Amino acid sequence: MPNVAGVVRPDRERDPLAGLDPEQRAAAGAPRGPVCVLAGAGTGKTRTITRRIAHLVRAGHVSANQVLAVTFTARAAGELRDRLRRLGVEGAQARTFHAAALRQLRYFWPRVVGDTPWELLDHKIRLVGRAAATLDLPTEVEVVRDLAGEIEWAKASLVGPEDYPAVAARRGRDVGHPAEKIAELYRTYERAKNDRRLLDFDDLLLHTTAALEEHRSVAEEFHERYRCFVVDEYQDVTPAQQRLLDAWLGGRDDVTVVGDANQTIYSFGGASPRPLLDFTRRYPDATVVRLERDYRSSPQVVALANRVIGAARGRPAGSRLTLVGQRPDGPEPAFSEHPDEEAEAAAVAARVDELIGAGTDAGEIAVLFRVNAQSEAYEKALSERGVPYVVRGGERFFARTEIRRAMAALRTATARPEGGSAPAPGAGEGDGLVRVVREVLSREGLTARAPSGGAARERWNGLRALLDLAEDLVATSENPTLARYVAELEQRASAQHPPEVGGVTLASLHAAKGLEWDAVFLVGLADGTVPIQHADTDEAIEEERRLFYVGVTRAREHLSLSWSLARAPGRRAHRRRSRFLQGLVPDDHPASRVRDRRGGGAPKPVCRVCGAPLLSTMDVKLGRCGRCPADVDTDLLARLQEWRRERARELKVPPFVVFTDATLSAIAEQRPTDESALVSIAGIGATKLERFGGEVLAVVRSSPDQGDASVGR
Repeated sequence: MPNVAGVVRPDRERDPLAGLDPEQRAAAGAPRGPVCVLAGAGTGKTRTITRRIAHLVRAGHVSANQVLAVTFTARAAGELRDRLRRLGVEGAQARTFHAAALRQLRYFWPRVVGDTPWELLDHKIRLVGRAAATLDLPTEVEVVRDLAGEIEWAKASLVGPEDYPAVAARRGRDVGHPAEKIAELYRTYERAKNDRRLLDFDDLLLHTTAALEEHRSVAEEFHERYRCFVVDEYQDVTPAQQRLLDAWLGGRDDVTVVGDANQTIYSFGGASPRPLLDFTRRYPDATVVRLERDYRSSPQVVALANRVIGAARGRPAGSRLTLVGQRPDGPEPAFSEHPDEEAEAAAVAARVDELIGAGTDAGEIAVLFRVNAQSEAYEKALSERGVPYVVRGGERFFARTEIRRAMAALRTATARPEGGSAPAPGAGEGDGLVRVVREVLSREGLTARAPSGGAARERWNGLRALLDLAEDLVATSENPTLARYVAELEQRASAQHPPEVGGVTLASLHAAKGLEWDAVFLVGLADGTVPIQHADTDEAIEEERRLFYVGVTRAREHLSLSWSLARAPGRRAHRRRSRFLQGLVPDDHPASRVRDRRGGGAPKPVCRVCGAPLLSTMDVKLGRCGRCPADVDTDLLARLQEWRRERARELKVPPFVVFTDATLSAIAEQRPTDESALVSIAGIGATKLERFGGEVLAVVRSSPDQGDASVGR
């Protein structure tokens, strides 16, 4: 953080529309009423919607305290509040959907229920597990987590227990148990929760909606209180959230939505871009603005991102945004192939070290992966080089011992004469609050110089983040008191919106949504991981492509993409690089040459019958075009299905976790007789091969016509 002494405070009389590009200005300056902003990655959507709020307030169209802005993460809501504060907009509410609903439900609860508020259930796993046990369903943690997720999907989709079987069948939901059994579990869970007078997070949306829809006095009071609504990340709204938004609006149309259908990555939780794409059907007179100027990434990164999403199939017209880079040229994206995960992690750590040595701040570097289990190798590799890192999604910042102790000490300091509501000493010079906070934190372990690494460095980084927040408050607030600073910390702790902590970020692609760094490493880009193994429909594959696109668009300047051919040193190199990399890796790159199967190469998939390129997920799985004749061994398929049922029962997992239906069909059609042939089938990577390969080949070899298994290969 730069020294805050002498920093000019925000000009609260400045025109909120100043400095915006033509498209941003059109969106921010649109008259009251429905506005739809189709905003590509890096195009300044947060800047646009906060300036829109400031413009409406400054022009007298609405009072700040009549504005409710909602988004999907506490961090994003916190950023909206920070930006509005910098623009001098005090009183506007910026919260997540769930936080806004919780606040409203607590306020209206005595009127609509009339007794003590029910407690909020932080985690439903234990209650779902108990319900599962009563119904003789598996109670292993992994299975219960999947069952709880299915209940969450149903509630987010406004599907009750009585409707679940029919809806699940229509939408192809499969968690490895009969839909009627899931419905009974859902019903049992809801009964147990209500008997204990508990609410889960899904209930916050549902009960708040009911209060507004069923109690006229509640709706009238709310509609009088809030007149203007802004919804960020609208492509990820669920039916439950959309219904709550409708209840908030109460038939009015003063709503601004912003989103990008190319970044829809939460369909598994019930989210859908349909409300965004259908916005103009609902509001024919809506103002629609497309933001395509990318201010985040270099033209080289933007070009790659456009090629990634340009390969998507079935893109609705409203989602076809093409980014146009606005930054100076940067380096070309780098691609690298490694013999195993350990070598890949070591190479990434070495490159990270080089970037830091060349002047890139560690906090401006991220390593992104598809699943959290991939983090361990990179934690080890970075630790060996003494590079500080932060695992996003790990232990909550405000739950850490040193942070809780520091906040307690800061609360105590507010009782001193120089604390409380009086301005911090020297506040006129801009450093009084910072000095007081620094003194308190120094007693808790904040030293002038950071420790070299390890746990001590992590603790130091956390305390330093608290000091950085004080400096930020001084730079943006007209009254930077210690009490106000502590109140800001309390609000952040309540919303789980931690300050930025120094160190290389390790995060999943989902957790990286909404963030950006100077340098991004996308790792583990092998088929079976990206796209993930269980994505076996065209729709699921396209969502995985969008997730990959989100990862690419997180990078400002440096972008590295890598994959490994084996899980560990000495293992067979059966992996193939992600199909999403086809057409992206330069032809003259060493990893572009076609290898045999033992080398783990990634040639473009073609039909094994006619040689035509394969496009659909099912065609790739089967290894042939849909128009070419099928050759499924039905007897073999039946034996494979029986083997899968037994194996799933032994492992106490749903059958699709062993192999999906599509993968079994591909095996029964191609009848592989060795590991090389088996691993060539899309959906079978090194892990599946190691765990089930021998058993599957034994089933195949037991076929009466095994001698003809290689025909057509």
